[in-house]
Amino acid sequence: MRARRRAAVVFAAAAMAVPVVVAGGGAAQAASCNLTTGPYQRQVEQFLGRPVDGSQSAADCNAIKAFQATHGITPTQGYAGPLTWQTMSLILTQWSVGPNPNKDGSCPTNRGRIACVDLTRQISWIQDGSTVTYAPVPVRTGKDGTETRTGLKTIYYRSINHWSTIYNVSMPYSQFFDGGIAFHSTTKSMWNPPGSGGCVNMRTADAKAYWNMLGNGNSVYVYGRKPGT
Repeated sequence: MRARRRAAVVFAAAAMAVPVVVAGGGAAQAASCNLTTGPYQRQVEQFLGRPVDGSQSAADCNAIKAFQATHGITPTQGYAGPLTWQTMSLILTQWSVGPNPNKDGSCPTNRGRIACVDLTRQISWIQDGSTVTYAPVPVRTGKDGTETRTGLKTIYYRSINHWSTIYNVSMPYSQFFDGGIAFHSTTKSMWNPPGSGGCVNMRTADAKAYWNMLGNGNSVYVYGRKPGT
């Protein structure tokens, strides 16, 4: 499928281009690569649009390594291992969501405007009743040990230029809904493992849109379970 070969994730009307930088060849680059065939070689080759032969090559390695570097996957050696394929598999799952992320009715439709967070698929969207008003976008939620807590929450505090004194980092467009857990933007890739300290990380454009569409008193519903937690 062409969309998969380009590693593009499309959510409803909004196109979400997954950053996949395919490095060029070269002896120096090839020398820094792990040229061992990985257990997910064929799947990774197909995802990256490489010739699918199930055997590692220098070109395969460079393409895998570039993907890993873009998303902060370590070790960044071009090996088609479990973590790399898990990341790609999640992207493909997100790609398949379609225009109605709440088909199974998991997120409440009786609370007016609500932000839904699906930990399993690592996506979030805004709906008014049963109408999706902000198409699902990728998010980066809490890692194992600092999971984003599930349940029905309410936004109670907003800080557009928030600074975290706990992590000593900037958290723009912060909207807190569960203790220290907030929606906020980050410069990290949404597919950067292992995850956040509990907050729902978003790309800047999405965090800004959430800031403009939500406010104190709006509901947030978090459900599911993040892979690996």
